[in-house]
Amino acid sequence: MTPAEQIIVPLDVASEAEAMALVQSLPEVTFWKVGLELFVSSGPNILPYLKDQDKRIFLDLKFHDIPHTMAGACQAAAGYGVDLVTVHAAAGKAALQAAQAAALAGAAAAGFYPPSLVAVTLLTSLEARSLAFELKVSLELSDYVLQMALLAQESGLAGIVCSPHEAELLRRTCGNDFWLVCPGVRPEWAARADQRRVMTPAQTIAAGASYLVIGRPITTADDPSAAFRQICQELAT
Repeated sequence: MTPAEQIIVPLDVASEAEAMALVQSLPEVTFWKVGLELFVSSGPNILPYLKDQDKRIFLDLKFHDIPHTMAGACQAAAGYGVDLVTVHAAAGKAALQAAQAAALAGAAAAGFYPPSLVAVTLLTSLEARSLAFELKVSLELSDYVLQMALLAQESGLAGIVCSPHEAELLRRTCGNDFWLVCPGVRPEWAARADQRRVMTPAQTIAAGASYLVIGRPITTADDPSAAFRQICQELAT
């Protein structure tokens, strides 16, 4: 993949009109993320629009529920022809396997290539202290993320969502065919905002990431196209 193909840009806006305007302002972006804010506020209409524009779609709704509900949600999501779908690894093996099987069935019924399911290991807004004192998980952060990744891999999922800081360990453990989708990526010239475990795009790719999710450094820049091109150039050097 080229650097431009490895960058997923979030459509973190509140309306379909804003989303369409953002897509039109960044024609060089090939992979867009549709998350909770846009999907809840505007519904799924942005998905066929992105398909019509020949864009790849990361549907980031982070499904986390009982197996039956996870399966139904993933089957419906696959019917939109999206490319990536997020679920939470903490839902457990039965739910992950049900979600994977349902995604295949939903895509086949709709005539689309099946989406790749990627499991969220731990949100990048959480740190080791949050894991221990708020969530009461006794494992070290890196050990917990590794266990979630191995659970996703054993359940037949294509990959995981993880912090750049765990990418090297996970790539080494899970092999080259397992996708690592990394949010929490910030160029040196960008603010961290609410992300805590961050690395630069070049560092994240070097650590083994498959895809980088980069939002505000691009979408809130004075010149979003220039910011996107600058990141691509940094990755290419």
